[in-house]
Amino acid sequence: MAFETIETERLLLQKLDTKTMNQIFETNNENEIKKILGITNEEEFVRQKKIYQQGYESYNQKMFNFQIVEKQTYTIIGNCGFHTWNPQHHRAEIGYALNSDEFKNKGFMKEALEKIIEFGFQDMELNRIEALIGEHNIPSRKLLDYFGFTKEGAMRGHYLINGVFEDSILYSLLQSEYKK
Repeated sequence: MAFETIETERLLLQKLDTKTMNQIFETNNENEIKKILGITNEEEFVRQKKIYQQGYESYNQKMFNFQIVEKQTYTIIGNCGFHTWNPQHHRAEIGYALNSDEFKNKGFMKEALEKIIEFGFQDMELNRIEALIGEHNIPSRKLLDYFGFTKEGAMRGHYLINGVFEDSILYSLLQSEYKK
């Protein structure tokens, strides 16, 4: 399968847009889909299939998502990109995650986000990138600080996690503040 790809020194960032997801689900069986998307368990496959069936773009409120592939082993190690994109107001929320602890603390996400933030400001013509993180997520906070995001405040009771409403801390980066 050919992906639109952004390349870094150690990574391939493979774009997963609506067209790509439709092609993946319409032309592959379950095992092939799991391999292409780096899905390792049935629960995640069921979740991705449901998103596809309900409409990938509408689920993500207009988005650009990329799977992060480690070049040396061609292993899918995570994902990053934009969701809740509002083209009219030139803003979107950035999201990112690594699939397991073995890939953390190696600079992979910093390397990926550098290109994704650049993509947001240049290709998507964003003026504002927002990030919402849990108040105890110190690695994410350090990553956002590294890229010059500004902490704006807390969104109280914003996420329901394991039956408990938790606050989210809102960060933003404006195009005028962005330094490559």
